[in-house]
Amino acid sequence: MKKKEIDWRNLGFSYIQTEQRYVSNYKDGAWDDGIMTTDANVVLNECAGVLQYCQACFEGLKAYTTEDGRIVTFRPDQNALRMMDSAARLEMPQFPKERFLDAVTRVVKANAAYVPPYGSGATLYLRPYMFGSNAVIGVKPAEEFQFRVFATPVGPYFNSDAKPVTICVSDFDRAAPHGTGHIKAGLNYAMSLHAIVEAHKQGFDENMYLDAATRTKVEETGGSNFLFVTKDNKIVTPKSDSILPSITRRSLVYVAKEYLGLEVEEREVCLEEVKDFAECGLCGTAAVISPVGKIYDHGKEILFPSAAKGMGPVIRQLYDTLTGIQMGRLEAPKEWIHVIDQEDK
Repeated sequence: MKKKEIDWRNLGFSYIQTEQRYVSNYKDGAWDDGIMTTDANVVLNECAGVLQYCQACFEGLKAYTTEDGRIVTFRPDQNALRMMDSAARLEMPQFPKERFLDAVTRVVKANAAYVPPYGSGATLYLRPYMFGSNAVIGVKPAEEFQFRVFATPVGPYFNSDAKPVTICVSDFDRAAPHGTGHIKAGLNYAMSLHAIVEAHKQGFDENMYLDAATRTKVEETGGSNFLFVTKDNKIVTPKSDSILPSITRRSLVYVAKEYLGLEVEEREVCLEEVKDFAECGLCGTAAVISPVGKIYDHGKEILFPSAAKGMGPVIRQLYDTLTGIQMGRLEAPKEWIHVIDQEDK
């Protein structure tokens, strides 16, 4: 497979249109068979449910080339299950897991020339998404929906070379108690846009959101889960019903326990105790795990000296082990790696 002539090592995290995408429509209580298409445009009625009431959810995962030349995706079954949870919460029909996996596989195969070569630092980012497509003027769920998957080659989400990020404690709330923070709904990200623009204006890379009820407990950023390391190398991750269950975070927790023999604790994390942690990282599909160097809390500065020159020692171990699994350098747990078979394309 001849690769596209792209400067893989200098790709940013931005959209590049590829050749084919998957589309399936839901109507009269059933999903159609789905098709692959070269048309990147979505045509909707002006009163479509997604436009009027933001009835939409999405996922994000990657395809990449392993050390031995295979094209693979990482735990796509977990993305399928999480999207089913999102759809149920938003009164949308669930797209079956096996069909989700088939759609992802077909899109990767059709755009294999855009999968970056091993060692480039780039990946093929996959965006499955679903939205209400028929006209809805009263406040109610749509009756027709569209599920799509497109692909775009991307570079690192944050700056490369594991440069520590700086974040600030936000005055905005990301999610309400008993709200939709635990699902991957487009509306959750829309409300975070103003907050992230304001953070960038002040020179920060991201926001730290606190729980909306008491504003004393750490939740997550606009697009990543937190992972902390204590001074005695224990992993601590915040626990809350309004945190999105990151597949990357869950994978890092497994790696910490089963590969590195570290103790892991998922619990409520008070903002007051963050200063006592030795390391802090942001984890998610796009970044895997990025070290945090500083957190600003309304004039107070929390420093993580171990990130002065990049990743701290434990976060580096976690990153190297998980990416080693993803890239085929280390043996993966069962069903974590989904190989895209190019022979029957």
